Amino acid sequence: MTNHIAENILTVRDQIEQCALQAGRDANNIELLAVSKTKPVSDIIIAYEAGHRSFGENYVQEGVDKIAELKHLSDISWHFIGPLQSNKSRLVAENFDWVHSVDRFKIAKRLNDQRHNYASQLNICIQVNIDEEETKAGVLPHQLMPLLSDCEKLNRLCVRGLMAIPKASKVKSEQLASFKKVQALFATCQQKYPQFDTLSVGMSGDIAAAIECGSTIVRVGTAIFGARD
Repeated sequence: MTNHIAENILTVRDQIEQCALQAGRDANNIELLAVSKTKPVSDIIIAYEAGHRSFGENYVQEGVDKIAELKHLSDISWHFIGPLQSNKSRLVAENFDWVHSVDRFKIAKRLNDQRHNYASQLNICIQVNIDEEETKAGVLPHQLMPLLSDCEKLNRLCVRGLMAIPKASKVKSEQLASFKKVQALFATCQQKYPQFDTLSVGMSGDIAAAIECGSTIVRVGTAIFGARD
């Protein structure tokens, strides 16, 4: 599979273009985030040499180790997309460019306070538990606006948008039902927060529905790097 990483990236980008075309959107407004969790640095280098620059990591220490090893590739954009515990927030604040999984003010405040003064603002997305599933992380929809209001006071963070992982379904109509709820919430936020430009929804199995509902970042791992180690 390693030998096919560059080829796989092209295939996924073609898929994004086709989905964008069908949705009447510009594919240039949809970023492919290559989810490299559990994959070796050598795989990331292959993707980098194929022109890819945005990588997503789920595990703090693994991500930080990769960032350190690849610090000479200074144009990589590193996204933390996994659940974040308070005791790991400093490592994320000091090393990553984006955090997609902020779901409570305590975490946002720690990321803000632990971000270096000289660093650029840390881009964050608020994770929304859009289908209100008990087993899933994320702020509930009715709790979103109060959280955003609190996060507005944090000057080392830039709240760029929302992230969601809707309930699993292979049926496109069910996928669309969840994504439309996120899209409506996103549109409401945009009216109040002009910097809101990022909707991080959609993975390998639901890219078409996500793009139809306005996704600006799709998170794809297996289709690029193969099955997880």
